[in-house]
Amino acid sequence: MSAVLAPAGSSGSAATPLIILESAAYNHWLEEQPQATQNWIAANGYQGKGLQLLPGDQGALAQALFVCDSLDDMFACGELANSLPAGDYLLQDISDHDQLISIAFAWGAGAYRFERYVQPGKPQARLLLADEGALNEALKLVEATKRVRDLINTPAADMMPENLAAAVEAMAQEFNAEFRQTVGDDLLDENYPMVHAVGRASVHAPRLLDLRWGDESHPKVTLVGKGVCFDSGGMDIKPSSAMRWMKKDMGGSAHTIGLAYLIMAQKLPVRLRLLIPAVENAVSGNAFRPGDVLNTRKGSTVEIDNTDAEGRLVLCDALTEAISEKPELVVDYATLTGAARVALGTELPGFFTNQLQLASDLMQVGQKVTDPVWSLPLHQPYKDFLKSDIADLVNCASTPFGGAISAALYLEHFVEETPWVHFDVMAWNNRKLSGRPVGGEAMGMRAMFGYLCSRFGDV
Repeated sequence: MSAVLAPAGSSGSAATPLIILESAAYNHWLEEQPQATQNWIAANGYQGKGLQLLPGDQGALAQALFVCDSLDDMFACGELANSLPAGDYLLQDISDHDQLISIAFAWGAGAYRFERYVQPGKPQARLLLADEGALNEALKLVEATKRVRDLINTPAADMMPENLAAAVEAMAQEFNAEFRQTVGDDLLDENYPMVHAVGRASVHAPRLLDLRWGDESHPKVTLVGKGVCFDSGGMDIKPSSAMRWMKKDMGGSAHTIGLAYLIMAQKLPVRLRLLIPAVENAVSGNAFRPGDVLNTRKGSTVEIDNTDAEGRLVLCDALTEAISEKPELVVDYATLTGAARVALGTELPGFFTNQLQLASDLMQVGQKVTDPVWSLPLHQPYKDFLKSDIADLVNCASTPFGGAISAALYLEHFVEETPWVHFDVMAWNNRKLSGRPVGGEAMGMRAMFGYLCSRFGDV
């Protein structure tokens, strides 16, 4: 995607001027144009919305015009890289720093293609920006989004726990971060019994990935990502229709990788830790079973009601480790429940937090950066649904209602009083939207990064 964004002056040939306007400014702009331009626009029936190509005296492309409702929408220009003829385009007459970032981000995000298994598609239009500061910020957002999408879109055959580990290790090397992983039976030796239990049935050894970066004197921020690289459902096996897209069940880990990238690339003054329990929930003779009682790193025992509620199991061990260092904030991402999608749909990620002011601040930031998120309640009476007769708690509520809440309450048990945000995300676009193709998607990542910047950026 970065190939479609470049600084002004990098073109080997003359770039086509690109005019981007908000709807409110269109009529004034049109009145100031030569009569020939007005006539051309009228002849094409253009109504001041979307893309219009403008010819010169010889009939060649002289300018491109794009009108949108608002440049505050960071996806408003998301189709331009694909809808414009291939070539270089130089943005005209926009100096607002945030608007430039929005335009460039949308351009790059919309240009995304997952081409690992196919020949590259046709050339795309390239945007040239004179403001290199805005360009560089946009490039980081585009790159983080690309990493999330690529990880999720990659089939499970090429994205098992060891592959996820390789991606995190490569990122650690990129930013001179520390990296270690605990693999297979070593998980038992180091007291991560749930990660081991969920992943032991697979030929791909389960593991806990652990990345550390930043000055130890800075505020601690710990990210935890659900890394279920494929979810068969385990012994409570999913029907085939529900299993088809389970390559995306590591989407939570992809989000934390993208967010970690942004934190490190932007040199945010925090002490970052990234924890990813990476497993395949497979079926074999040694798979964990419904009715089993399993130990956790915290020491709590969990009765297994449903082996398809495995994400919260691997997360609970990672969260217990996360809070052990008393960070300022723990953030986890997980493709955890269908209930969240029933409540909010597939395009609006829900989140839970034990910090009421944080909830309000995060939703405000999400609106500002066109990455909306919605706060859901940690309704404490629903803890009753997690009671077990033979263990400290059960992994799946006894009622089908409020499933996203009961799952979050299960996780809260392991977070205790640590400031915490839990995202329950779809991580997938079911339909094509501007700048957002069908497939893996980052949801709530830029919102969280914006919040972290506002909170820790001046530390």
